Amino acid sequence: VVYEQEGVFIHSSCGKNDDQDSLISGILRVIEKENEVIVDWRPLDEALGTSSIFYAGKDSSSVVEWTQTPKEKCSRGADRPSSYEAEWDMVTTVSFKKKPHSNGDSTAHANGESKWSFLFSLADLKSIKQNKEGMGWSYLVFCLKDDVRLPALHFHHGDSKLLIKCLEKHVVLNESPQDKRILLVNSQNKSLSQSFENLFDEPSYGLLQKFKRDPYTVTMGRFSKVTNYIFDSFRLSDPSSQRRPPSEMADFLNDAIPGLKINQQEEPGFEVITRIDLGKQPEVSRREPVSAEEWAKSMDSEGRILNADYIKQLIFKGGLCHTLRKEAWKFLLGYFPWNSTKEERANLQKRKTDEYFRMKLQWKSVSEEQEKRNSRLRDYRSLIEKDVNRTDRTNKFYEGEDNPGLILLHDILMTYCMYDFDLGYVQGMSDLLSPVLYVMENEVDAFWCFVSYMDQMHQNFEEQMQGMKTQLIQLSTLLRLLDSGFCSYLESQDSGYLYFCFRWLLIRFKREFSFQDILRLWEVMWTELPCQNFHLLLCCAILESEKQQIMDKHYGFNEILKHINELSMKIDVEYILCKAEAISMQMMNCKELPQAVSEILGIENSSVTPDSYTGEDESGAVLSCPTSLYQSVSTPGIAANGTRDSTEQTSEPQSLTPA
Repeated sequence: VVYEQEGVFIHSSCGKNDDQDSLISGILRVIEKENEVIVDWRPLDEALGTSSIFYAGKDSSSVVEWTQTPKEKCSRGADRPSSYEAEWDMVTTVSFKKKPHSNGDSTAHANGESKWSFLFSLADLKSIKQNKEGMGWSYLVFCLKDDVRLPALHFHHGDSKLLIKCLEKHVVLNESPQDKRILLVNSQNKSLSQSFENLFDEPSYGLLQKFKRDPYTVTMGRFSKVTNYIFDSFRLSDPSSQRRPPSEMADFLNDAIPGLKINQQEEPGFEVITRIDLGKQPEVSRREPVSAEEWAKSMDSEGRILNADYIKQLIFKGGLCHTLRKEAWKFLLGYFPWNSTKEERANLQKRKTDEYFRMKLQWKSVSEEQEKRNSRLRDYRSLIEKDVNRTDRTNKFYEGEDNPGLILLHDILMTYCMYDFDLGYVQGMSDLLSPVLYVMENEVDAFWCFVSYMDQMHQNFEEQMQGMKTQLIQLSTLLRLLDSGFCSYLESQDSGYLYFCFRWLLIRFKREFSFQDILRLWEVMWTELPCQNFHLLLCCAILESEKQQIMDKHYGFNEILKHINELSMKIDVEYILCKAEAISMQMMNCKELPQAVSEILGIENSSVTPDSYTGEDESGAVLSCPTSLYQSVSTPGIAANGTRDSTEQTSEPQSLTPA
């Protein structure tokens, strides 16, 4: 029960005389039940006669059927005005006749004990009509998608606005252009539109169903409240089953993301990867960040980067000092071509500035009346405002309610909706933009860098979630090669789909590392070294680092979920970068690398075998690996444990350059 209000009345015109209405007091609740949200009203007084019973019947398609029995109608006084508001035209005696259920479900009203009761699924709601101001008690009238109007509910003991706020957590409500009292339910895909919801305050038993219907929102929140109740709900319907067969994979993510199949050995097109000896992980060290002097020396007199590959290798091995990021990120993200001159870049910025302002003017010039007729733009604005207000304020750049950083964040996201109106705004995009704006300190540059970043991340936010499906499958393939025993353990605990990595992949670890660490991590990933999909190897590195604790302590589903969630802000970025690079070296030097893995990493090597190795390695030979792929650019500075001899100087931006 997420909402409950007593003193909610139905005013019936079937009183003892036509001049007096019967007031039927009841309790209104909003209930999260299985994979739907139910609005339920029940009377407090169960002593009503059987001639005036409301049944809320729901068939398999969640459509409420209304039928009015003529003999039960009460005649209305002739003096009652015909123009009386429909919601104030008190309800005559109506019977709800429940349709036969085709899905075997039963409702709380099937036994006839709850009289005058009704319920409906929020998925069937079409609109809500509110009372006119100054008309006494506030009331609401629900209209369903088949144009059925439920009896008006009058709030004698409380404001109906609290209910509206509750419903807005589950559906998007917009004022009707024709009548401001009517709130229309927007039918857009809620899983791709609603703002982040923090699960700290959610009942734990709702976590499973929330993930099934909305993996985006749930994984962007916290998986902190995990109990055995949740674990059991992931099991088969038989509560006595203690463990699924080893051959059976956890299937709930497949329900949430249709078409996702991971590690199904009988699935055509997938290789069986077992017992391939990758050898020991080599020791890897990292260097100091690229300095301003090194950056300047890499350019010719006209401002061209002389050796882009070499600079990328330097950045991969050590990142950038903060003062260089504003310029270097434009190259890494593809906003500036690597071979461009300083003059060419200045001309490009001028053109892009003009283009940006033309797009910004499009939404800035939309009047309130126009926006009322453009539901998509109106929804984008509402979602952006909510997410911007949830921006991490630990960074001084975004402190305060009226901080100019937050204003620019809003404006850039709104302009992006004009740039890609089909995709528009989807939750998570603000997480990707905030570090970019922090570094650029300029509205136009931040926008075009964000556009380039979204070109890489676009598939993560598409409605079909194809990008997320592909990455989860690829991650499972890599982890199985790296440690098939760990994969088998995760599968035995119903964690084989690695769904707890969903948030890592969706927004590239943004909520797993501190703000400064994410700047380092992203610039390393943007070099696209040492292979494709290096971010998946980062996932492998984190999971492998936690493997011993998970297995030694025999963590089950609950504990794995909780443990992975609690890693947020506790991961050593330098250590994980070293470990991920070592894993890449292991795989790229493997002489029997499965074809599927070589394709994921983009490796074209004559030593890669087209077929997987399925036999056992009897020799126990260990493959030797070079200490580093980039010895020419590697300098001592950071050990494999991620410690640094001297701290990096990170300067806070002093001022904004709003466009």
